[in-house]
Amino acid sequence: MTILTSLNNELTAVVADVQKSLVQLTHGRRGIGAGTIWHEDGLILTNAHVVQGRTPKATLWDGREYETTLLASDDALDVAALSIDATDLPTIPLGDSQSLSPGQWVTSVGHPWGVKGAASFGNVIAVGTPIEWNGSNREMIQVGIQLRPGHSGGPMVDEYGRLVGINTLITGPQVGLAVPIHTVTKFLKENLNYTPIQHL
Repeated sequence: MTILTSLNNELTAVVADVQKSLVQLTHGRRGIGAGTIWHEDGLILTNAHVVQGRTPKATLWDGREYETTLLASDDALDVAALSIDATDLPTIPLGDSQSLSPGQWVTSVGHPWGVKGAASFGNVIAVGTPIEWNGSNREMIQVGIQLRPGHSGGPMVDEYGRLVGINTLITGPQVGLAVPIHTVTKFLKENLNYTPIQHL
């Protein structure tokens, strides 16, 4: 087996695992974005701009559909937390977004243009405040991935399949942004008094 074949098999296995924790969010028949299962008892993370203060329907990887409850939302961070009445859901191990380095390989999974469970690969450009956001203290993972409508709210994972960010938006040609997991963890602690069992 060549190194390339081995790498391809490993990436395929990572994506297959991540897809099980990916949620499709819709309003009526209109797809609005993705969500990421954060806790096995039905806690889902997505973007504030995806839910826009509403309660979308959540469809899991196996086709099950659930009504959602909006628990918290922060427009400045572009993060929102939803819950569904479900248990024993698949989750993604947490990674360390603060230790990401330029050039590190990451994968974004979502539903771009309605294509379910699509994966896009690229490299970390930087972690911090984007240059074009001078004056802001908002940290983002900047990556060489062309995120598209439908990626928003989906998971970004490192090369080991660990969750490091929540896909958010595109800021330029082949440049995407994601909310770092350490920012998401702080959001959950402040709004829901929730601290993950898994350590970053």
